[in-house]
Amino acid sequence: MFCLLALCCPLASAQDIAGARIRAHVKFLSSDLLEGRGVGTRGGDLATEYIAAQLALIGAKPAGDHGSFFQRVPLVGVHPLPSSTLTATIEGKSLPLRWLDDFAGLTQTQNESSTLDADAIFVGHGITAPEYGWDDYKGIDVRGKVVVLFTNEPPSDDPKFFAAQALTYYGRWTYKYEEAARRGAAACIIVHTSPTASYGWDVVRSSWGREDMQVKLEPGTPALRFAGWVTSQTGDRIFSAIGKSSGQMLKLADTPGFRAIPLPVHFRGDFPAKVRMVESRNVLGILPGSDPRFEDQAVVFTAHWDHLGIGQPVNGDRIYNGAVDNATGCGIVLEIARAWQALPHKPRRSALFLFVTAEENGLRGAEYYAAHPFIPAGSTALDLNFDAFYPFGRTTDVIVTGAERTTVWPVVENVAQRYRLSIQPDPHPEAGHFYRSDHFALARAGVPAFSISMGTQFAGKPAGYGEKIFEEYNSRHYHQPSDEYNPSWDFSGMVEMARFGFAIGLDVAESRAMPTWRQGDEFLPAREKSGVR
Repeated sequence: MFCLLALCCPLASAQDIAGARIRAHVKFLSSDLLEGRGVGTRGGDLATEYIAAQLALIGAKPAGDHGSFFQRVPLVGVHPLPSSTLTATIEGKSLPLRWLDDFAGLTQTQNESSTLDADAIFVGHGITAPEYGWDDYKGIDVRGKVVVLFTNEPPSDDPKFFAAQALTYYGRWTYKYEEAARRGAAACIIVHTSPTASYGWDVVRSSWGREDMQVKLEPGTPALRFAGWVTSQTGDRIFSAIGKSSGQMLKLADTPGFRAIPLPVHFRGDFPAKVRMVESRNVLGILPGSDPRFEDQAVVFTAHWDHLGIGQPVNGDRIYNGAVDNATGCGIVLEIARAWQALPHKPRRSALFLFVTAEENGLRGAEYYAAHPFIPAGSTALDLNFDAFYPFGRTTDVIVTGAERTTVWPVVENVAQRYRLSIQPDPHPEAGHFYRSDHFALARAGVPAFSISMGTQFAGKPAGYGEKIFEEYNSRHYHQPSDEYNPSWDFSGMVEMARFGFAIGLDVAESRAMPTWRQGDEFLPAREKSGVR
């Protein structure tokens, strides 16, 4: 049972959440003065100083290193050089591959030079999932080898087998590299196809030809000499060594009982990189709870502060301001923090407000926090993440993908009813969006976590309006210099999402029960390992 306070306070204190204050945060954080909030840049430092100052003004206590609002995040920038080479030797014939045309990738050793000289093994989708009875690495030793594989996972219509149509983490390319490294492979090469990746080669080309931010490796951590991709056409040439095409090999990978296949292919490569050490930081502030029995536990609200900084000019503009992505999320979390502090009676649990770095570089700041938390995972009740909100008015629906997998789901449903919001299912479960935002790093540590996002049904607008403007933003402004603040923007939808998240967080903070993942969920073992059962 949730006490009467938790039912009443959101309707009172949450009503004080104001669009004007969110607007002010968004306007400043996305101004040219902050130069796109790039990681390791002056603009990024200004953004974190601003957020810390706002937390101090609210009255939050520092939750970072040495009594500060900052948690140091040591990163390594690895920029692959165009002189990178990769050659496949097939039946005695050399096949030189062209950088960014045939292959893309980089070293994960964080060294300026890395070489490769190893035989290849095809490992299907590169998945070891005992809960699904699937092991692509069964009976094969890949230490020192090049593993060749496809991203995604075996097709399924069964919710109990790789979650049917929805992508699990086993299907993400990040998992493929992690598993290959754990098994001691020298390199991992993904054969790209648009259906398995859910995007074209142009995305691989643009993403893998630039600097990659990595969390600094701890001594002894296994790392791939090369992690990369080849085109499906290059895959055809590689698989021709055993008389197969990429399409035929993908069918084999999808087949139950698949076993790894050694390939008569030898790879040699040289992967020079420009490497730099980067000191970035997360920003953390906490508002303590009121109950001594629960104040060491917390509800966490997260948003990433970083964007792309200064880059290639588009129509003469080189500053990638990141107004929607994600000055909006930062503004919302700051306003939630202010409203939380204004509560006449604080809830049992504390509230931690976490602004993470390097989301655009692979959730690195959230990953680092999850490994070095201020509040241990077993004492963290919930993470609510806020990432990219559209300034086009109020929606009558909300997306909370992943909430249904947690015991917080009844709270989410109740709060949605209070705010007259319908809950929209994930419109593209096959894309695996749950694994692409900062909450995922905390979920891997066992914390019940999900993002709150606006739906597509805008109040007072015709059907299809939301899909149309989202498509326009994604095609014209996403990760472009044109993602800029506009004085005409309507912040009413952000106010609604802030109030919705505030109410969920408050209900959980006041509850005596510790949330967890539902039975059978992929993150439940991590939750139990953290001490929550």
